[in-house]
Amino acid sequence: MSIQRPPNESWDCMLPGPPSRNNGGSADLSPSGLLAYASGSSVAVLDSRSMQLVSVLPLPPPSTSSSTTTSASSLSPFVTSVRWSPQPLRRDLLSHDPTSTSHLLLAAGDRQGRIALFDLRLKSPLLFLDPDPSSSKLGIQDLCWIKTRHDSWILAALSGPSRLLLYNTSTGRFFFKYDASPEFFSCIRRDPFDSRHFCAIGLKGFLLSVKVLGDTVDEVAIKELQIRTDTSELQKLERDASGDSTPNTSPALAVFPLYIVRFAFSLQWKHILFVTFPRELVVFDLQYETTLFAAGLPRGCSKFLDVLPDPNIELLYCAHLDGKFSTWRRKEGEQVHMMCTMEELMPSIGTSVPSPSILAVVISRSDSTLQNVGKIYSDVSHTSSPDVDFDTPFDFCDESVLISKTHLISISDDGKIWNWLLTAEGPGDAQKDTINMDILAEVSEVPVLDTNTSNVDLSVDEPALDAVKQPDNLNSIKSGPSKSTISLEEMSFKTSLVGQLHLLSSTVTMLAVPSPSLTATLARGGNYPAVAVPLVALGTQSGTIDVIDVSANAVAASFSVHNSTVRGLRWLGNSRLVSFSYTQGNGKSGGYINRLIVTCLRSGLNRPFRVLQKPERAPIRALRTSSSGRYLLILFRDAPVEVWAMTKTPIMLRSLALPFTVLEWTLPTVPRPVQNGPSRQSPLSSRDHTPLAPSGTFSPTKASSTDSKGVSSDGSQDDSSESFAFALVNGALGVFEVHGRRIRDFRPKWPSSSFVSSDGLVTAMAFRLPHVVMGDRSGNIRWWDVTTGQSSSFNTHREGIRRIKFSPVVAGDHSRGRIAVLFYDNTFSVFDLDSQDPLANSLLQPQFPGTLVLELDWLPLRTDKNDPLLLCIAGADSSFRVVEVTINDKRFGYVPQPRSMKERFRPMPLCSPILLPTPHALALRMILQLGVKPSWFNTSITIEKRHYLIPGTTSSTGDLRSYMIDSPPLGDSVVPEMLLKVLEPYRKEGCILDDERARLYATVVNKGSAVRFAFAAAIFGESSEALFWLQLPRALTHLMNKLIDKSSQKAPEPASTPQIDDTSILSRITSKGKSMPGTGKRDALNNGQLRLMAFEQEELWESASERIPWHEKLEGEGAIQNRVHELVSIGNLEAAVSLLLSTPPESSYFYANALRAVALSSAVSRSLLELTVKVVAANMVRTDRSLSGTHLLCAVGRYQEACSQLQDAGCWTDAATLAATHLKGSDYARVLQRWGDHVLRTEHNIWRALILYVAAGALQEALAALREAQQPDTAAMFILACREIHAEIISSLDSDEESRSSVKDQPLILPALNLDNEDVIAVGEYFGQYQQKLVHLCMDSQPFSD
Repeated sequence: MSIQRPPNESWDCMLPGPPSRNNGGSADLSPSGLLAYASGSSVAVLDSRSMQLVSVLPLPPPSTSSSTTTSASSLSPFVTSVRWSPQPLRRDLLSHDPTSTSHLLLAAGDRQGRIALFDLRLKSPLLFLDPDPSSSKLGIQDLCWIKTRHDSWILAALSGPSRLLLYNTSTGRFFFKYDASPEFFSCIRRDPFDSRHFCAIGLKGFLLSVKVLGDTVDEVAIKELQIRTDTSELQKLERDASGDSTPNTSPALAVFPLYIVRFAFSLQWKHILFVTFPRELVVFDLQYETTLFAAGLPRGCSKFLDVLPDPNIELLYCAHLDGKFSTWRRKEGEQVHMMCTMEELMPSIGTSVPSPSILAVVISRSDSTLQNVGKIYSDVSHTSSPDVDFDTPFDFCDESVLISKTHLISISDDGKIWNWLLTAEGPGDAQKDTINMDILAEVSEVPVLDTNTSNVDLSVDEPALDAVKQPDNLNSIKSGPSKSTISLEEMSFKTSLVGQLHLLSSTVTMLAVPSPSLTATLARGGNYPAVAVPLVALGTQSGTIDVIDVSANAVAASFSVHNSTVRGLRWLGNSRLVSFSYTQGNGKSGGYINRLIVTCLRSGLNRPFRVLQKPERAPIRALRTSSSGRYLLILFRDAPVEVWAMTKTPIMLRSLALPFTVLEWTLPTVPRPVQNGPSRQSPLSSRDHTPLAPSGTFSPTKASSTDSKGVSSDGSQDDSSESFAFALVNGALGVFEVHGRRIRDFRPKWPSSSFVSSDGLVTAMAFRLPHVVMGDRSGNIRWWDVTTGQSSSFNTHREGIRRIKFSPVVAGDHSRGRIAVLFYDNTFSVFDLDSQDPLANSLLQPQFPGTLVLELDWLPLRTDKNDPLLLCIAGADSSFRVVEVTINDKRFGYVPQPRSMKERFRPMPLCSPILLPTPHALALRMILQLGVKPSWFNTSITIEKRHYLIPGTTSSTGDLRSYMIDSPPLGDSVVPEMLLKVLEPYRKEGCILDDERARLYATVVNKGSAVRFAFAAAIFGESSEALFWLQLPRALTHLMNKLIDKSSQKAPEPASTPQIDDTSILSRITSKGKSMPGTGKRDALNNGQLRLMAFEQEELWESASERIPWHEKLEGEGAIQNRVHELVSIGNLEAAVSLLLSTPPESSYFYANALRAVALSSAVSRSLLELTVKVVAANMVRTDRSLSGTHLLCAVGRYQEACSQLQDAGCWTDAATLAATHLKGSDYARVLQRWGDHVLRTEHNIWRALILYVAAGALQEALAALREAQQPDTAAMFILACREIHAEIISSLDSDEESRSSVKDQPLILPALNLDNEDVIAVGEYFGQYQQKLVHLCMDSQPFSD
């Protein structure tokens, strides 16, 4: 099986132009690592790990109702917002066809208010959302996907200056509209803690908080808030902008492009927002509806561009308009942030002047999930550890400790994408002073995170790690991420550039394609002809020349040649370029300074020639080079044409003082068409063989390698002469021949006198012996055979003609008269002059409407008559495209054909599993889950020195099942072999996992199934699922703790149980010590997003306690009520009482507060007080929506009822915090299970709900949820992981000392996991069906590379 191009993909090649401020800095990085950003009227998609372009999605133009297709009305507007759909890889194969919908969905909005949904694989819009009729043509400011059900998402859009629209993406219609005028909306973001909730912010600090419960108007709840900020600068800008009489309907990015307001949700703390106004950073609390912290920018700092929270540790990265970015760290114990570093995102070395601008900055969150995998499972025993590599020793005592690394990607307006690695390091002496296991666990994680060394030492600290072979559970059945004592204050931060992608650097002005002849090498010596190279040169407005490698769809080289616009560009052979620019002189005489430069592609040297001391009267108009590259014609405006010999030092041969309008050299000659089609010759041997053909023809060779020799009327050849055709102002035509230093008349056979047009000036010409084709400003195309004098013409009924280009011809072609014609209205057509009616068979421009064509030329890469014609096009949107024209039976059109030739060349494999066909992606996911030996990733093209890999053969001749680490513990044992066979082509290409991720997989593959499942989910960008698998062992450990606790209560010696000693909460508060695990400097090294999955009592209690100091300085009754509530939740009754007693008597809250103070302080006498308080509390809850009643219940110890009331009021986190403080065992489990029901049914977050179910012991409910979500593979893997973790816990208890014998007598069995349980049996059968369906789909689906 070989990798082929997919049938629906033609030989497409497109490079986007550089993005600009008109694109609003729109960019989005998907969880799987695909970066999409707006560039002109297209969306560019690239792989952020290998920094390679994946695809470019041009946005079609708006459909116009009028019949006139004027070029202006058919232009595509700027794309102003892009956003990836969060939809994961669909796994419900049994009820859904995976090929019918794609998980690679991208929403793109433009300046005319249109929103398109793209499928990355189809590369075309699936759907245009219907705009609001009253707000059509209002540009899109920002987009955001919002979850309404477990499997459906809606799209929120900011349209025009102040409108918010919510769209149902299945119908394409909006169902909710909100207008915030006169405010200007700026950006919109989704809450990471609740996918139904989002916020939108305005330039003046207006904040709209929206929760969407369904797809009708009644199910949208909104709250309007205001963040105070200085708006004086904005008011001034508004006054300046209001000078226009027309009402402003443009979005903020168009009206105030440099006044940018952005915000981001905290990834660590619920309800916390980080907001950047141009000169102010604000931390805002949504729960308290107030600002917790605000800091102005220090003097000399440029305005904020964006704010990005680090997903791993509590840092903020802020980008600035001048290309710098600052790092802010949180002060411990407070919600106060301080700037600690300022770095450049635009290095001053190697950039042009003025320096390019940074338009957008995005942060990668996918790495943090994989880092969590590496951190938690880093303590590795020596048996599964990779070999030591002593070539790169780590001195752990002297070097700093790598805490975290994050990838930041910046996009600049010179077409460059920069990949920065931000690392946080702790002091190296931290582990010298501390010998606890936690530090060692952190140190051991360092090599896993390292990407810059190919040889990684993973076993330096093995002896110490042997002692902690069971990381989080087992011996003590105590879980928690390993903590270190390194604080944020002790960390140092480094920024390094680790990758860059260079795309087109400026607006394209010129396009040149090499078409060297056989004599193109004679100037350099040697007997071999210049080969046709798949290179295209583009001249740009900034004076650079970008050389495009068409086979790789990439910029191969970029030369800074001119200081002003490149106005002409031509190839000299296939390795040199000649270009010109001109500027107007400054002196009194004026004139023009013409600058001509020869650029050598091999050396990169620019050699100016024809350098004059003073300005000239006339500027250069155009350059024309002969196909051998030996001669150059320089055309001036109103001055004689100069003929130059382009030797090593160019020599001017002579000037021609004739009134030329156009000049064109002859192209390499081609054979006459042979109707019965001779057999194809190889391009190498064709020079030495001449087939039987009519006299006067030439060898049928590659069009680009054919000899371009002067041919007289009798067909004789001359090795060193070349000819060019011309037209004069009066319409006269001629052909000159250049031979050495002599220029002579070619003496062609003239056409009839009627051929010379009197009504149109000749504006374009193409010459390939023996045909001359001309176009004039009236739209007429005429052609003439210089050897026979035959001629013909037709009218295109279009505007004047600017360029005519002959298509390349090879032996056996039916026609040699195909031409591409570019008109003055920037459209083009393809005609066949050999057909009976060229106009009737013409191909107008249907293939990519929406952009004007500036320049075009054919790419001379054909070697066979069945190869397609490739047309290179430079668009007015600064894009470069290669369009395929397929020839079929004398007719031609854009018919993509499947074939394996001309596959895209990539300098390194594109390791992005999310891009595989859906069945193959699911197959890879299952292989990674079941566990494959790391040697499977060994391929012929990978780095030789991979010490972490297990040695193994890479041939696939034997039994592929030997690659699996074990026989599959569930499902059909034959399935993995079939899936490995399907994945074999990708493995051979080395495009499954990159080295870093393969290295990480090698370290965790033998650590149990849960971590493999987490790794597989993280690779496909499903971070919530990955966090679930990472937390599953801890949740099961929590459940087992509860069971041990129960059994130990019946045992004679309760003191000997292995359960953690739960001291009272109040003693924790008063001791102020570290009695609770992990209460130390937790903010520095906590496992980032794992906090989203918190369920343990100490975690929830810690999180709530941490927030309390943030609000101590807040005033106002509402804030006091919230603070009392927080204090009661964590059990600090004394502080709550003192706060309540501080209420002034005139306050309307005085009596309620007094009553609560008495009740809380007198929690002594229970009998009568209980009854009284219960009644009062019930009345308070009924009459007053405050939370006072729950506080009275707490005062008399009715914590279960208080939790129920809090849950009824929608305070789910508070209820869990209260339960974590006061409840144990089944009471705590009931609170968790009800919370899990809410998270699953209302918030639609299945992974968070599953963790809560497991912690509560509700395994049946967890299985039911997975079955309902139609995830048969996950349900089976869930049972497998649970059984495996459960077995480990039991075995660890069995190996413990005798003091635990009492526990062993009580079998700790989980009935829901028994193999004879009906649900478990059903899951196994369902998984078997899923595997069968997956194998069938994989076999039916052809593998292909991009």
